[in-house]
Amino acid sequence: MIARYASMAVFLALVVLAAAIGGSFEAGEWYYSMNKPSWTPAPWIFALVWAVLYLMMALAAWQVWLTGHYRRLGALTWWMIQLVLNVVWSWLFFDLHRLGWAWIELSLLIAVVVLCIRAFRLLSKSSANLMAPYLVWLIFSWVLNLATWTMNGGLFSKVLLG
Repeated sequence: MIARYASMAVFLALVVLAAAIGGSFEAGEWYYSMNKPSWTPAPWIFALVWAVLYLMMALAAWQVWLTGHYRRLGALTWWMIQLVLNVVWSWLFFDLHRLGWAWIELSLLIAVVVLCIRAFRLLSKSSANLMAPYLVWLIFSWVLNLATWTMNGGLFSKVLLG
């Protein structure tokens, strides 16, 4: 019983660590002064959504771990990769101010999350379902990242904004 919940603590610790590292790259004045779409969520919405998503991600990974299936390590490898890529996006976007690179990296993150969900689904449909809102949020973030990049002179600014 203790081992069961200790494994959950490990997954919670991993998402808390990822959130802490990603959150250390603060938005700051640079972010708040840039052009953003009118539909950009307020900072408190970002914080709330990410808190819920990180909890769901930890629960999904924990459910996969509990299957005891020999394929769980492969599935959890995808989960770890997406967690690292999640942090890398924050570094690229908020620390380096590289909106284009962040958008490209987010495209890779979305692909890895799709692979993670696929691997999870083979072991636990509920764990895959727990990851689905995260994928939806990433797709929304991908569009938001592209729009923000474009509005601030990015690759598509001349094409889309004239």
